[in-house]
Amino acid sequence: MPVNHDTSFVDNLPQNVAVLFLDRVAASPGAEAFRFPRGESWESLTWQQAGDLVSRLAAGLLSLGLKTEQRVGIASSTRYEWIIADLAVMCAAGATTTVYPSTNAEDTAYILGDSECQFVFAEDDEQLAKLVARESELGALQKIITFDGTADGDKVISMDALAELGDAYLAEHPEVIRTTADSIAPDQLATLIYTSGTTGRPKGVRLQHKAWVYEGAAIQVQGILDESDLQFLWLPMAHSFGKVLLSAQLACGFATAIDGRVDKIVENLGIVKPTFMGAAPRIFEKAHARIVTMQASEGGAKEKIFKRAFAVGAKVDELKLAGKSVPLPLKLQHGLFDKLVFSKVRDRFGGRVKFFISGSAALNPEIAQFFHAAGILILEGYGMTENAAGATVNHPDAYKMGTVGKALPGSEVKIGEGDEVLLRGPHIMAGYHNKDEETSKTITSDGWLRTGDKGSLDADGFLTITGRIKDLFKTSGGKYIAPSSIEAKFKAICPYASQFMVFGNDRNFVVALITLDPDAMTDWAAENGMADKSYGDVVASEQVQALVADYVEQLNAKLNRWETIKKWEILPEDLTIESGELTPSMKVKRNVVEANNTDRIAAFYG
Repeated sequence: MPVNHDTSFVDNLPQNVAVLFLDRVAASPGAEAFRFPRGESWESLTWQQAGDLVSRLAAGLLSLGLKTEQRVGIASSTRYEWIIADLAVMCAAGATTTVYPSTNAEDTAYILGDSECQFVFAEDDEQLAKLVARESELGALQKIITFDGTADGDKVISMDALAELGDAYLAEHPEVIRTTADSIAPDQLATLIYTSGTTGRPKGVRLQHKAWVYEGAAIQVQGILDESDLQFLWLPMAHSFGKVLLSAQLACGFATAIDGRVDKIVENLGIVKPTFMGAAPRIFEKAHARIVTMQASEGGAKEKIFKRAFAVGAKVDELKLAGKSVPLPLKLQHGLFDKLVFSKVRDRFGGRVKFFISGSAALNPEIAQFFHAAGILILEGYGMTENAAGATVNHPDAYKMGTVGKALPGSEVKIGEGDEVLLRGPHIMAGYHNKDEETSKTITSDGWLRTGDKGSLDADGFLTITGRIKDLFKTSGGKYIAPSSIEAKFKAICPYASQFMVFGNDRNFVVALITLDPDAMTDWAAENGMADKSYGDVVASEQVQALVADYVEQLNAKLNRWETIKKWEILPEDLTIESGELTPSMKVKRNVVEANNTDRIAAFYG
């Protein structure tokens, strides 16, 4: 199938997200829209049921006095109520301000206060407590609507109570939702997403309706997803990656099964059996590590068959990607291994996946190639909050592993001064909230977004990201180091790795801090007579130190001499979102880790 590069759709986009949603309800009223867990089973809503509920909640917000572009916060984990609340805000002509459930009370208050939220949807009593603790800083806040928390019937009301207010309002104004939706201009504010900055206060990114509508349409026009597909969605909806997948759903009409519990992903994939899913690279790294270590623990003939299968799979891939035919003996071997090995790998993900989409951080090509050999295609994409998440993505019929694909149709990418990646198109933010100076530094006078990422474009227009400009450092010997590249290589080599962080700015050699995956190490400990030991004791043991030393040696064999890791240490605990060392999208806050381990790093050079 030829890849669609038609850009005429940009001139005929739906006016706003509210119209996009209402038109989807009208087009697919009886089709499944959302599926979600209720206890041990799953329930679902049709598009018509979702439309009715969204209209009731939107009318409830209007009855409470919500005005055009006024902000409404959502402080919650990913669940179907999050999406329903977000759609209700936009159908009422308001703008959603997103807050991660892991955000502390101080930052929650800053985000809701800086955005002047009039109303907030709070998931439960934990989120309510943050608002109560900082109530004096939330002067604009009029009402809190809670999903599962304790309502007082006054300042805090339930979702059902908001819907009942909506019913009364709709009885008097039956056409208000459609009229309101039709009044929303494309450049009206739809969403404020505060970037989880690694330094200073987070910045509010102002995203307009046209950005989300464009993102959905740019996916729909490529013909890769339609109403027959089923998405599994676990990504944080407070993050732009999750939001762009909602835009794609509205444009394409597929159903979405939603459960934000990260520890349930693999189990849910087996139950839901989706045709696609978006994920951060850490999910694929963990799945790869689990498969490899499980096979290694079985040993013997099974491990030999496993290794041979992937060697054959890699050879078949190499020939196919080069446009060459696969010899019959190799084809027969591949068919056998597909039944014995690859089908079992695919079954772990439900057995129906057409492709995964990987974003938010760099995916190691070796891990992508591992899954590709098993018949699982991972399409890597690229973007940032400031461009509504989607800037480039590989296509199922036109992809290059190690790249993040081509620009979405209707938008542009180019390489600027210092190899900086620049983006332009309908998806670019309107600016940073209350930060005009920051906005002018980030968006050029002719509309290009300066991403802060280094990259290159090949002759076919495929973009490769080579690192963050700010993350690059120079050794005292004058050599530039791209830590993310080294870190990704180690994760592909070591199946026990969780994080691998490289340091060495202005130093004469490079060092690393390492964390190991607690789940993988629990299994390793059980198999090596250390089941009674704590995680800290296990990773400090001579056996694990020797194990990791061997992987570091394998890494160094792949690096330039000046990049090699001379000294390293395994940290006694893995990094977490709660510790502040990971962002909610699972990116490492490098400067926080460095600050927390100043003495350790200094000791390497002592």
